[in-house]
Amino acid sequence: MLDRAELLSADADAFVLTAVVELEPEPLVGAVLRGTAHGVFQAFIDGVPVSAGLLAPGWSAYEWRLPVEEYDVLSRIGAGSRLEVLVGNGWWRGKLGFEGLGLNYGSEIGFAGELELTYSSGLVQYLPTGPSWTARTASITANSIYDGVRIDASAQPVPLEVRVGEIDRATLVPQLKPPIERQETLRPVSIGATASGATLVDFGQNVVGWCRLRITGPAGTEITLRHAEVVERGELALRPLRGARATDTFVLSGGLDVFEPTLTFHGFRYVELTGLPGQLSEDALEAVVVHSRMRRTGFFECSDARVNRLVQNSVWGQKGNFLDLPTDCPQRDERLGWTGDIAVYAASACYQFDCADLLHSWLLDLRAETEHSGYVPFVVPNVLKFAPREALGEHAAILGPTAIWGDAAAWVPEALWWAFGDAERLAQHYPAVVMHLESVLPRLSATDLWDQGFQFGDWLDPTAPPEQPLASASDPAVIATACLYRTARFATCAAQVLGEKQDQKRWGDLAQRTRDAFRKHYVGTDGRIRSDAQAVYALAIHFGLLEPDEAVLAGARLAQLVEESGYRVATGFAGTPYVNWALTETGHVSAAYRLLLADDPPSWLYAVRMGATTIWERWDSLLPDGSVNPGEMTSFNHYALGAVVDWLYRCVAGIRPAEPGYSRVRFQPQPGPGLDWARGTLETPRGLVECGWHRDPADVITVRCVVPEGVEAELCLPDGSRRLLLSGTHEVAITSPSSFTAESISD
Repeated sequence: MLDRAELLSADADAFVLTAVVELEPEPLVGAVLRGTAHGVFQAFIDGVPVSAGLLAPGWSAYEWRLPVEEYDVLSRIGAGSRLEVLVGNGWWRGKLGFEGLGLNYGSEIGFAGELELTYSSGLVQYLPTGPSWTARTASITANSIYDGVRIDASAQPVPLEVRVGEIDRATLVPQLKPPIERQETLRPVSIGATASGATLVDFGQNVVGWCRLRITGPAGTEITLRHAEVVERGELALRPLRGARATDTFVLSGGLDVFEPTLTFHGFRYVELTGLPGQLSEDALEAVVVHSRMRRTGFFECSDARVNRLVQNSVWGQKGNFLDLPTDCPQRDERLGWTGDIAVYAASACYQFDCADLLHSWLLDLRAETEHSGYVPFVVPNVLKFAPREALGEHAAILGPTAIWGDAAAWVPEALWWAFGDAERLAQHYPAVVMHLESVLPRLSATDLWDQGFQFGDWLDPTAPPEQPLASASDPAVIATACLYRTARFATCAAQVLGEKQDQKRWGDLAQRTRDAFRKHYVGTDGRIRSDAQAVYALAIHFGLLEPDEAVLAGARLAQLVEESGYRVATGFAGTPYVNWALTETGHVSAAYRLLLADDPPSWLYAVRMGATTIWERWDSLLPDGSVNPGEMTSFNHYALGAVVDWLYRCVAGIRPAEPGYSRVRFQPQPGPGLDWARGTLETPRGLVECGWHRDPADVITVRCVVPEGVEAELCLPDGSRRLLLSGTHEVAITSPSSFTAESISD
């Protein structure tokens, strides 16, 4: 792969490499362009992009996995065709990290590639990168993921010296991830002014991507665009961006210019423009939504428009944060592949979109990083490993395996396994599951509890002060031990699927020891769990750590805590995905619905009430008076707390896999107070599945299910009855808790 190609670099923030294609005098039957970069690249033939992909080859664990893109360009190639490659910094020379860490993979960017030409005679010709290629400056004079792009349309290209370097071919791997592409465009919903008089554009939706500007003005005119998610006191709220400038600058040529900063991306709803040569027309600016190509597979809607908006916020949050890899946020000086966020969100992600390839590739990066660090890093790719320990300060002491964040090694494969049922990929992910568990074992105390070392715990518990996100009401050791049990149990399942009998026993024994220790040391005879907070009950119940009688008591206590809180959320990253599940599983469906439908802070619908169009990092990232929360972490596009939608999909609508990949389906809808109807659809690997219900004025609930051809489904009704459904459409009317009538309307 790229055996002939050399890495070409030049002294510029961005540059263009060029080669002219010379063909043999016989018919061409194949033409493939392959390439990769230290940085990012986009290839053109005769000025036309070879694909819709952007920011290739994306971000990966570059030291061990550098993806190679491949494009079929047969229809584009002719004698004398001009092959050009734009090269930019991307994540390679991105000054990544937070708190000014400024981390890079290298000091130089470069491109390595080859054009493979196949003729009708069987002759194969190669045009690899090498000394024959030329380089010149680009109109892009500066580019940064965090800070933005400067484009000078008035600048003339200047030849550059090409430097030929080595590329480690052992790191080259085929690109497995879907490409990053433009997905849609949004027009402004309003154009006004900031308090200071700058032009202010509102797109009405928090998006990820950039702005495309069409404009005419005097040559040399400099227009600046600054991006932000919210407006505070009439100005862009820039403090949540921390060190990221999120600013694009366009210098006009004097003619009609179309600017599009494709070497960066921003998270924004609002854009401030200064330097305009006149008033901004509505058709001059549009937001270009950019993320990895993903097919939408799952939908949910119900009788409450606020809940529908919550689901849409989750969908938009996933789109924005699935730009090449699952990130925490897309706007500030971070945008890292935090493992804890996707650990709790993976099941929701796999319902909303077919993200199997993206998450599979990311898990291969996680495996590579874990092999070299000895534990699952907090972020993947682990750019933080380049930070000097003195720069990390007090954070250096916390490095090591952690619950939830480290459990991403198991929980993300678990979500993929149930959603897609791919045993071959499970086998590729399994070694990281093992490495994570083996890194945890030395952290266990003599009592078999995970109560040693640093833990994030129930991160961003709303009861904690804004400046102390670790100050959760939940005991972090209780959280960690519960998570260890879930991971050990999945490892047992995975080992069984993969035929690893010794591992199956090893992890099964660990799961049993962990469960026994949890119950012995953390669960009282009255059902109280140490620290007596919502999150510990949610995990203990939903992960299956309790005996049936203990679960009854724990569920009652959880319901009591929720009621005492005024049906407001009192959980952070750890407990939030599971609190509604735990209430429902212990018979407190009404409490789960009341918790969902509350709209006073902290609650899911408070953000909706405040106009959120994505999921917030904090329950109150925006305070009721419209000011930004004083805490440091106030992202307005952070999907983790949106993991509640998994409960909406699988419990309210009732669509669940009975076997991996939905080879069998379980319908288990749980109607509750506050909603008159709900329904979900899911395009599974076995076909389209639907389930929903509605309540009529006589309080009769009718459940409607659609089973795809060749699939069996089990219908579990709220009264405890079950029935087998074959392919077709079915309706069941529940007339009382203990009786119902059923009609199959198409089999």
